[in-house]
Amino acid sequence: MRVALIGCGAIGTTLAKAIDTGKAGRVELAWVFDLKSGSCDALVKKLRSKPKVAKQARDILADKTVDLVIEAASQGAVAKYALSVLKSKKDLMIMSVGALGDARLLGAIRKTAERTGRRVHVPSGAILGIDGIKAAGEDIDEVVLTTRKPPVALAYSEYIQKKGVNLTKLRKPLVVFKGTAREAVKAFPESVNVAATLSLAGIGFSKTKVRIVADPSLNRNVHGIRVRGKVGEFVTEARNVPSPDNPRTSYLAALSAIRTLRSLTETVRVGT
Repeated sequence: MRVALIGCGAIGTTLAKAIDTGKAGRVELAWVFDLKSGSCDALVKKLRSKPKVAKQARDILADKTVDLVIEAASQGAVAKYALSVLKSKKDLMIMSVGALGDARLLGAIRKTAERTGRRVHVPSGAILGIDGIKAAGEDIDEVVLTTRKPPVALAYSEYIQKKGVNLTKLRKPLVVFKGTAREAVKAFPESVNVAATLSLAGIGFSKTKVRIVADPSLNRNVHGIRVRGKVGEFVTEARNVPSPDNPRTSYLAALSAIRTLRSLTETVRVGT
């Protein structure tokens, strides 16, 4: 399977290295693209295989040999490129899942994928229990996500800065956000993509509840999920090590994408 990568940051680099070493299965990285061309050049230098560096996204779209495009850039990149990727007869993997909190964009992506016969892949990311939530489906009454992170992983946020909250001298846990998943992905576009993944798998962006806590006692990201409904009740908690290159995201998020790539080329797939 030939793939192209949009976004050469922390997660994109981890994915590219995994493809390069064979950890992502029978996958070949054909192209890389980033608005910062220097990021592409720096990434290619780290790889044994030498993918082409696209000067613009349409270079990738024009290559009919590319089977899948991986977005690992930003919510803005999803809005800008997703429909074009699908229209060019390529499958799409979305890492910045928070972009799908935009109901219009999500609807357009679904319609375009159906019309073109392509697939959109959303890895489970940095949380556990997506298989159970998908299986339970409409029998779920309530989903609550509590995300706890070190203050440094949240202090950058424009939402925090507008609220005038100083997290640098925090001595005890502080709830910095409480609301719906739709509100959460807008407030923290780089930190809570897990809320979007959870919403897509379960009862939607407007019904999924989210709490975000800045906790100075932590050195990793913790995502706890509580699900209640006709199927019963289950709780999961992932205590994830942050990405070595980006403390705002969990290392497990990149590993989930790598495993998704491997699954696409395997003959036997396990799990819901």
